[in-house]
Amino acid sequence: MTDTAVIPNEIAYAVIAPKSYAEDEPAHAAFRWLRQNAPLAKVSLDGIYPFWIVSKHADILEISRQNDLFRSGEMPTTFTTIAGDEMVRKLTGGSPHLLRTLVQMDAPDHAKYRVMTQAWFLPQNIRGLEDRIRAIARAHVDHMAGLGGECDFVKDVALTYPLRVIMEILGVPPEDEPRMLKLTQELFGAADPELNRSGAKAGDGEFNLGDLQAIIADFFMYFKGITDARKANPGSDLATVIANGTIDGAAINDFEAMSYYVIVATAGHDTTSSSTAGAVWGMCQYPEAFAAVKADPSLIPALVDEAIRWVTPVKHFMRSATADTEIAGQKIAKGDWLWLAYPSGNRDEEVFETPDVFDPTRAPNRHLAFGYGAHLCLGQHLAKMEMRILFEELMPRLESLEFAGPGTRAEAAFVGGPKRLPIRYRIS
Repeated sequence: MTDTAVIPNEIAYAVIAPKSYAEDEPAHAAFRWLRQNAPLAKVSLDGIYPFWIVSKHADILEISRQNDLFRSGEMPTTFTTIAGDEMVRKLTGGSPHLLRTLVQMDAPDHAKYRVMTQAWFLPQNIRGLEDRIRAIARAHVDHMAGLGGECDFVKDVALTYPLRVIMEILGVPPEDEPRMLKLTQELFGAADPELNRSGAKAGDGEFNLGDLQAIIADFFMYFKGITDARKANPGSDLATVIANGTIDGAAINDFEAMSYYVIVATAGHDTTSSSTAGAVWGMCQYPEAFAAVKADPSLIPALVDEAIRWVTPVKHFMRSATADTEIAGQKIAKGDWLWLAYPSGNRDEEVFETPDVFDPTRAPNRHLAFGYGAHLCLGQHLAKMEMRILFEELMPRLESLEFAGPGTRAEAAFVGGPKRLPIRYRIS
């Protein structure tokens, strides 16, 4: 066993601070320091439960594959302060979660709830959606072509393209998409004063609980109407599956149904939006990457994976140990809380050569952005297919590409990515 390394407070705060991810380099600099000096180490900060930061690719994999030993549901699944956790538990009657989605579930419930919708996201089933997705992609490229050679790629393409796809699958009508987008941005952008509901600046690891309650209530109210409609008149959409879902022969309750809708309606597009924008950001920052994909369209699937790795929209999940164990020579005690640092694992020098460079020729690309083990992202195949189709439609028409101004990223230590991306381009 190795001695437990001490993480300087400034490194720990750089990891948990939403602003670090908006500025990008502070987070990656902190992770580089951790990988070199304290790859698995415990943090003690005032007002926060002690927790381990897991910064190495191999250790994140090791923890992610042991779902009985490292669970999601017993402690908060996303980072929070002690005060934040206590407030949530007071509101929920003891649960650390405002929602109960697949993300917060462990065995045996996790597998039972996952299988309810899993068929919708299998590669052989989503292939049937390809023509419709391609039509949506082509419409977005046509829209981009009509913008006069300059646009904000986030606002004009990346946000609305995957939103349209997942809402069509879910069964949300087009006129309600702006509402779903706004609620998603408020939920995942809770620490960003430009995106959150109140416009307030959050502290590290803090959030406005009243805002989050109101956002979740708005989601629940909307999807209660969807549920009632699909129970009365079942359709061929995913909402019908959720509304009429059963576990062990009994109908799922409203709270779990609403939670299911929320995870599909938010994670189902937001992370794909971030990765899609990240691909264009990367090709602007590294013109050789644009030239490579332009010259060889067979690189588009690799471009997709590299964008997902480079952006890593999901920044962390927390796990808690159910028994005393050892990882990478460190003794982990029962009840210990662990921060799985996906952006760090995805820039681990032992796994990725020149990890900070955006390289669509990278092979292999064993990134961790979709997680691993039982919690492997349910929608990973759909996300990659959406991105592939969009760039298959865009790249043959795109003759030049460059920044038209500075891009910005969301202040978010949980889920986030590009917030603005002004680009200048020639398109046929």
